[in-house]
Amino acid sequence: MTSTHSYNWTHRSVLAYAQGRDPIKLITEAARDLVLKARESGWEGPPFNPLFIADMLNVKIEANSSISDARLLELGDGAKIEFNPQQPRERVRFSIAHELAHLLFPDWHEQVRNRAQLSFTNDAWQLEMLCNLAASEFVLPIGSLSGFATIPPIEALMRLRRQYDVSAEAFLTRVVKVSEVPLGLLVTSPTGPSGRARTYRVDYFVRSATASRLSLPRSEIPDHSIIQTCTAIGYTDNAVEDWITGSPTLVECVGVPGYPGTAYPRVLALVRFDQVDQPIQPLKIIHGDIFNLRGSGPKLVCQMVNDRATKWGGGVARQMSRRFPDAEKMFTDSFLHVPRGQRLGEVIFTAATDEVTIASMIAQEGFGRSSSPRIRYAALSQALLGVASRALQQGESVHLPKIGTGASGGDWSTVLEMLRDILVAAGVTVTVYELPPKRPQLELFS
Repeated sequence: MTSTHSYNWTHRSVLAYAQGRDPIKLITEAARDLVLKARESGWEGPPFNPLFIADMLNVKIEANSSISDARLLELGDGAKIEFNPQQPRERVRFSIAHELAHLLFPDWHEQVRNRAQLSFTNDAWQLEMLCNLAASEFVLPIGSLSGFATIPPIEALMRLRRQYDVSAEAFLTRVVKVSEVPLGLLVTSPTGPSGRARTYRVDYFVRSATASRLSLPRSEIPDHSIIQTCTAIGYTDNAVEDWITGSPTLVECVGVPGYPGTAYPRVLALVRFDQVDQPIQPLKIIHGDIFNLRGSGPKLVCQMVNDRATKWGGGVARQMSRRFPDAEKMFTDSFLHVPRGQRLGEVIFTAATDEVTIASMIAQEGFGRSSSPRIRYAALSQALLGVASRALQQGESVHLPKIGTGASGGDWSTVLEMLRDILVAAGVTVTVYELPPKRPQLELFS
């Protein structure tokens, strides 16, 4: 859900990394892959400590109060990140995450990455921007926040993010991605030095699953925008402006630290869309029974299975096998034709009734007790893409229980955000079923 206008990418590291592809999309996916592998290995939060990822990458971390922020150094046997321990905690975590992001670029070892002074005439901001984007994924990763049915004012959000001890950029990015209302985030930066007329450009744009697919008319932001008024870190402002969508839209802004060497802050702008391009409904979570499906029309019922499951196992899957034995037999036949090493990420579709098809998503590696989660988030993401494609082609709504929360050891917040990010964003109607909470027994004596 991250997009931008077309850039004229010029930075040498970015060009070497992208190889003609979209650097923003690539860096987001690379950061997300690392995050999901970390979650599979037991990484927990919030707060999420980027040192966990550093350990995964065999990166040494060392405090050094003589540097201003953080820097990445090459050692003979790997990499080391030095950081200033006197910086605020949220800044230290983000700075370490930022330096970790540099490791995603193939030429990271060619020079010390110390966030040195940049010039307005060079293109180093392109690399810094991409590393900030990846760092946001590291310090407040997918699954960190629950969905927001309503979004409080920007000032309240800035107070709330203190509870997570993360940067404003990381927090607002995640808020937008889990928002149930149409919302966007413009991340902007100044393009001129102090003492001269400055303008702001759009670095990138993040939208919620239900927000408009924004196509920015130009990279430079109009001089009359309130984005120009946030001239210091923490400054906020709001106004109704029409340059973003062509119609009046509420914009709320906050100033955040600028790129090294710039006199003015970058500005984050929340865009509160008053309507969406299409009537996409947010994902619904209801109390109910997956075997008593709501709504009309053809339906696709999703379940998650492991890569050794020749038959449907326990929980909901066992109930599926009892209710739809013919569908289970078709599943077994198809499953056995897929080589074991190629099963993760596959989806097997079997008809249950004239209007109901069961989608068995293979996204769990093995079964039984395990010291780490058996869910494989990358496989689940691939399977959900297959579900989205099928649902759109067949005009089906998607229905599922809280997958991944049983024996696979998955994190529901992470799975839920993946559902929004893949299914809802594609325009698929999704309903999640969970049984009503049990009523507590009345305690007569205490």
